[in-house]
Amino acid sequence: MFIAMNRFQVKIGSEAAFETVWRTRESYLSSMAGFVEFHLLKGPVAEDHTLYSSHTAWVDKAAFEAWTKSEEFRRAHARADNKTGESLYLGHPKFEGFEVILSERKSSAAA
Repeated sequence: MFIAMNRFQVKIGSEAAFETVWRTRESYLSSMAGFVEFHLLKGPVAEDHTLYSSHTAWVDKAAFEAWTKSEEFRRAHARADNKTGESLYLGHPKFEGFEVILSERKSSAAA
């Protein structure tokens, strides 16, 4: 399995706009071979930003890389910008990719 994450430093006061962009986007992820799941995570608040992370799980790194080269990826990210044109972020998102080497899950866990 491969986990792809992007960390976003969202400017204080822009959290609702950022979350709306994500809630109203067309992601196309579910149509991609090898896609497992997606999460948008809200983290700690600092003096000048709130930390968010997008988290996708893929069956393997090759499936993730195919997504990044796909037309669906281009369409999903073409609409990802804030409609006002004002940046919601401090700097650029930071990508982190991880190959899963060990995993454990409770079989009766809720989604």
